[in-house]
Amino acid sequence: MSTRKEVKTRSWRAAAVMVPAMSVAVALVATSTGAGAFEKAAPAAQTTKAAANAGGGSAAAIQVAFVRVVKAVSPSVVEISTTSGLGSGVVYDTKGDIVTNAHVVGNAGQFTVSMSNGRQVDARLVGRYAPDDLAVIRLSSPVPGLKPASFGNSAALEVGDLVLAIGSPFGLAGSVTDGIVSFNGRTVSEGNGVVLPDLVQTSAAINPGNSGGALVSLSGQVVGIPTLAASNGSSSVAGVGFAIASDTVKLVAPQLINSGKVTKAGRAALGISGVDGVTFTGEPAGVTVTAVQANGPAARGKIAVGDVITSISGQATPDLTTLQSVLAGLKPGTQVKVTVTSQNGQNRTVNVVLGDLAQI
Repeated sequence: MSTRKEVKTRSWRAAAVMVPAMSVAVALVATSTGAGAFEKAAPAAQTTKAAANAGGGSAAAIQVAFVRVVKAVSPSVVEISTTSGLGSGVVYDTKGDIVTNAHVVGNAGQFTVSMSNGRQVDARLVGRYAPDDLAVIRLSSPVPGLKPASFGNSAALEVGDLVLAIGSPFGLAGSVTDGIVSFNGRTVSEGNGVVLPDLVQTSAAINPGNSGGALVSLSGQVVGIPTLAASNGSSSVAGVGFAIASDTVKLVAPQLINSGKVTKAGRAALGISGVDGVTFTGEPAGVTVTAVQANGPAARGKIAVGDVITSISGQATPDLTTLQSVLAGLKPGTQVKVTVTSQNGQNRTVNVVLGDLAQI
């Protein structure tokens, strides 16, 4: 058994379900013990059905499909080691770019990457984007026969689609678990000020070391990057894990590769900093604005420092995490009504055109 420290899978407390209905509050257990080859393919549901129909829908046909997918994708999944732990990664292109979780790389700039054939290669950080918990590192020397993964269309996933999680749980490189898509489009708070939207929820086991690895459909395409696992506070909860959608990866990774930063996240933002506001009795009162971006969305909507935001687009925002979850379900450029309470106690509703999180 590996004695290396795995970057823990992020975990959430299953009891903490919050508004809106598609969001959950999470206390993460990081699952790190975390240009890709894009190609058109049938939706995952169709490929799953095709695999089942091959051989009359027999269990043997599904088994054959599992083996085929693992053999095809495993060479594209690597183990990433830092001085503080280890996680997983997915080969993104032939230049040696590897996508993983931001929490896998942490604050490190240099890494050791173990390929599926056991070869170890040094790598350096290209860029990280914490709001989507994604990062890209690059191999320092060429690797003959490097095989990029194919990233699919996560929006096409359907609940019930079969998926496989490939990574290095507990340092056991190349480990595979199976499950189904339990929900597509979940919004989860990591509990560290980061809210992740559009996650793929899966019953495939995700353990420490899986972070940054591959969630794969039976078409052999990566549809997610395993990132979070559920926890009841003292132990993990089986069958509840989350992966960053491949559609998010395809938006963020090319920007990191090209410039080392993200300028378009496709996520809504107000352009404020805030803290939880409470009443004299300690009850949630909204989000107290502590800073406003100059000429940002909130500033243009006449929201000022000291105002308390109580709802956005008709959805209550009793605390900062809920406000972030509400914004995660909205898009940049959308005009929304924001209800605020001024320092003098006056309530008012203002119109705000939301900005892009990466530009705030």
